[in-house]
Amino acid sequence: MASTLERLAYGAAQSARVSWYLGQKWVAARRTERTAAPAERRARMPDRGRVMRDLGALLARDLANIEAGLYELPVELVPNPVEQWRLSRRFFADLAAVERRRRERRNSEVLEAVQPGRYPRSYLQNFHYQTDGWLSDASAELYDHQVEVLFGGAADAMRRQALVPLHREMRRRRVKETRLLDVACGTGRFLREIKNNYPRLAVTGLDLSPNYLGAARRNLADWSRVEFVESAAEAMTLPDESVDIATCVYLFHELPAKLRRRVAAETARVLTPGGLLILVDSLQLGDEPDYDALLEHFPAALHEPYFADYIRDDLPATFAAAGLEHAETTLAYFSKVASFRKPARPSRQRRPAPRRQVTPPSSATTEIAAKASR
Repeated sequence: MASTLERLAYGAAQSARVSWYLGQKWVAARRTERTAAPAERRARMPDRGRVMRDLGALLARDLANIEAGLYELPVELVPNPVEQWRLSRRFFADLAAVERRRRERRNSEVLEAVQPGRYPRSYLQNFHYQTDGWLSDASAELYDHQVEVLFGGAADAMRRQALVPLHREMRRRRVKETRLLDVACGTGRFLREIKNNYPRLAVTGLDLSPNYLGAARRNLADWSRVEFVESAAEAMTLPDESVDIATCVYLFHELPAKLRRRVAAETARVLTPGGLLILVDSLQLGDEPDYDALLEHFPAALHEPYFADYIRDDLPATFAAAGLEHAETTLAYFSKVASFRKPARPSRQRRPAPRRQVTPPSSATTEIAAKASR
């Protein structure tokens, strides 16, 4: 339970955080050429007031979850201001290169530079026009800062909503006997929150980028029972039924449809019977109808080649085809948290014991018993 002092600290920290990142978003928007939405689509977009109210509702829910004991205060409640200033300067220094790619519609520099065959073609792109794609230390260092600027300081709070179904799941399990896999763990941002809540939980972070895994190792260096695996999510180098819980944060919208189905199947394969997948990703069309126009415009404003298909995908059907049952979905600002359960293995039913045959008493026996009772 959060104390009064902790509640005040949370409120002050989140106010400063939102102001910091929204300020950078405002400056970045004025240094770049904005991609205008068609008039019809623009007319359907929510206004700034609505978006800010929804951001406030997300942060209020985040604090309520902390007060209810569903998870701890954020690991990095008050970030190092010197480090934040350094990242901000690097963000704006890189922004010019990102803007050049946007104007030229160049998004395949990584594909041209990396040895063919080592990575899937769909992976070798400059998603969001980011420098070096997923394959440099510089990209890994800037990624979390870039995402927070994009969402005005809300990215970590959206990720933390996955700790709610995780809390419920851990209440029915023994922490020391449970194994958790974070699929496409990136820099370990969400894994760090998991370990902050469950220090004795054995976790594995899986990612295809050696650079992002390097950042994840540094971010989780203070915790024990942490392993990392360099592997594609659609072909995990893990044994069957080797993890009890899987988490997957912001991966599916950056996968083509074929790979989304393969990742779903691989996740089902590595989960133990009765295991749970917790997925965090972007809203889809119809989740929050007032946001549909923003979702439709997102891939035009940024390089997100598979986003338009993702927002129309039937995720419950995708996971059902892989053998996972949809448990629940909750919305969290621009994100959604969906849980999928692998059916438990049917228990062997014990055969009922055969009934003992009782021989009916003879008439003579009945007569003797009747006389004895007189």
